[in-house]
Amino acid sequence: MRPRNKPDWRSRRMRHHKGEIMGTRKHKKGTLKELKIAIISVSSTRTVAEDGSGLWMKKVSEKEGHTVVLHRVVLDDKRDIAAALFDAINLSGAQAVLVTGGTGISSKDVTIEAITPLFQKELTAFGPVFAQLSLEKIDSAAIMSRATAGIVGRTVVFCMPGSLRACKLACKALIFPELGHIVKHIYHG
Repeated sequence: MRPRNKPDWRSRRMRHHKGEIMGTRKHKKGTLKELKIAIISVSSTRTVAEDGSGLWMKKVSEKEGHTVVLHRVVLDDKRDIAAALFDAINLSGAQAVLVTGGTGISSKDVTIEAITPLFQKELTAFGPVFAQLSLEKIDSAAIMSRATAGIVGRTVVFCMPGSLRACKLACKALIFPELGHIVKHIYHG
């Protein structure tokens, strides 16, 4: 028999785990719940009606309680991509922009070249963490993704591959769990 005044290992483990959860809750205290989100899909072949990835992100954004202020499909052109980003930020007031497509390695993939020069700060962990998660799903092909994220003015911008599967992975595992927390830090330091 175990002495009554000594908790067993499960009790200590539960208290430790509960403390971790409580610490996370404290860290995310004040997280913004209702954001203005813009969705930009980069494609030379799709329209908004055919934009499976963009339409899925719009549906999930609204389900999460956010307002989608812009959903646009633009051509694989640096100027068009940058102009759409500036419209999302300056005309639509987006606090977060989800950009899908144009992150691969072909010559027409120019999303990264159009957007990263605009970053004041880069979220350097987003790409590697997304690649790690992708590795578990698509094996070594994950090295061809150039997914990235950063801050433009007071807006967080995420650039991810155009496939629906990649968008679901990025949004579910990384973007939506942290989005309100990231925007809170941008606006409130």
